[in-house]
Amino acid sequence: MSKRNAFGQSVWLKKKIFQVVGRLVRWYLLKPNKVVISGSEVLTQIPEQNVLFVANHQTIFTDVIAMFHAMFASLNGQVDSIADSSYLKNPKVNVYYIAARETMEKGILPPILALAGAVTVDRTWRKGEEMIKREVNPDDTKSIGMAIRDGWVVTFPQGTTRAGAPVRKGTAHLIKQHKPVVIPVRVDGFRTAFDKTGLKRLQKGTELSLKFGQPLDIDYENEPVEVLIKKIGVAIGEDHI
Repeated sequence: MSKRNAFGQSVWLKKKIFQVVGRLVRWYLLKPNKVVISGSEVLTQIPEQNVLFVANHQTIFTDVIAMFHAMFASLNGQVDSIADSSYLKNPKVNVYYIAARETMEKGILPPILALAGAVTVDRTWRKGEEMIKREVNPDDTKSIGMAIRDGWVVTFPQGTTRAGAPVRKGTAHLIKQHKPVVIPVRVDGFRTAFDKTGLKRLQKGTELSLKFGQPLDIDYENEPVEVLIKKIGVAIGEDHI
């Protein structure tokens, strides 16, 4: 019987998805562009579990795909580089990303990508193109907590790929509740190279930038949510909001 993670998913299957799909998307999405990574040595200095990556958001899928590749490479001795695909032989399997449930249910490819670690949640402010207001689903909060305890989780606190969108309070509350190590990531160039989904190339030869920062200094008990929101915004390059 194969080992299963906190969500009952086969670790063997998840590893195979990373290896097979990872090679395909690397060839189609990343190789035609210049991927410039900095600061990924921090990934070798942080815990195996209870880590939350907060990043600005430019495409729905390619941002997190590139981050996963940078993570796998760094943990396999390739700091600030994904030049040699051998890192896909040994991907870190306890990695996850938070995604809108409605996004992961559309089309053919998103459900496959969901198997690579999506923790799906219902957005509280929007459904499709309609602006709404609904309570946080406690099951979603529980799932995110499980993922953080199990490993590394990527979240996009703006909740949208729209440039200049505000950092939402939910991420700050999440951090105060679960007290993870928080690593900021700045991404750039993805909006130029790909369409909104990140699965269709618009331009080859674009510089795709990934900058991993040092863990944020957070007073989990006493820091006001508003201060934490500002700190996240500065760290991911969205402090103008």
